[in-house]
Amino acid sequence: MFNRRSGRGVPNLVVAQRVIDKMAAAANTHMEDETGEAMVGFFIPGLHTNGVPTLYVLDTISPDDSAVRQFHTFQQGDERQDELIWWLQENWRVQRKKGQTLIGKVFPSKWDVPLRYLGDWHKQPGFMIQPSGGDLMTALDWIEDEDNNTDFLLAPIVTLDHPHTIIPSNVTTNFLMIPQTGGEAMRVDFWYIDKHVSGFLPIAPVIYPNEQLPTLAEYPWHLIDEERFARENQLLREDNLFISVILHDADEHPPLEICFLSARVGGDKLIIVVTAADYPKTPPRVRVAPYIHMQPNDDMYKVFEQAWKASEPVTLGIEWTPESTLLDVIKMAEAKTVKS
Repeated sequence: MFNRRSGRGVPNLVVAQRVIDKMAAAANTHMEDETGEAMVGFFIPGLHTNGVPTLYVLDTISPDDSAVRQFHTFQQGDERQDELIWWLQENWRVQRKKGQTLIGKVFPSKWDVPLRYLGDWHKQPGFMIQPSGGDLMTALDWIEDEDNNTDFLLAPIVTLDHPHTIIPSNVTTNFLMIPQTGGEAMRVDFWYIDKHVSGFLPIAPVIYPNEQLPTLAEYPWHLIDEERFARENQLLREDNLFISVILHDADEHPPLEICFLSARVGGDKLIIVVTAADYPKTPPRVRVAPYIHMQPNDDMYKVFEQAWKASEPVTLGIEWTPESTLLDVIKMAEAKTVKS
């Protein structure tokens, strides 16, 4: 029961089906080791639910290959995971500002709240269905750290190889049983903690079909194809180009674009290469702006905004293939603007 005056108790919990599917896929990929992912979603005040707020878990984001996965150990939290969360948050912020969804529909007022980090789920060995003492200390430290700007966490626990038990529909539980191959089941126990309590509380989930919940932005190429991103950057720098990567709403439609602001020392122009989230499938676009003298401590987002406002599109007529590179595009833009 949630106490509206004190704010104590557990909120309602809604989980997208895609989250359960991704939990199952990750857990079955690391059968013998612990694993886990970060969750993002919404905190909706209880304006229409008798004062009880609702947590909506919309997506779960895996760490990169640097995560430590061992039988009794799992450590996540890396730059790529943080950048993916920030990417989703920035795209959601722009969608809210424009009142526009990813599929072009009017933005429902119910979802006009920030997208936020909700906590981590992780798989534990055997039938350890509750968070460990280490999990509790980590959660309390996180909540107490004002820099994290959160006063609660979700901490689902995944365990495998349970007998497939059918729970009567009139019984409210804090766990789900998802069938595995071989007649066994994956069990997901949902736990909640906030600044008002000193331990984890069980929280009962309700699973919603994906189509009944908002869709977040697709992951961008520069975060999911890290090898290509590194190779593109290396080529640019080896050609003595200064590069800054900026997220920008270049076409007024979600998701955001990944823009490369490039310049040469002694040059008289800036070249902006605009890549879509699905680059290199979608060819890049190019804009050219007058050179802006920059200082080491300049805010690159402000420099970019200045350059963007002064820029003009350039049509290259390039025969684009997935093997083409950003350096190819910049060299063509340089050659064309010199000739003009």
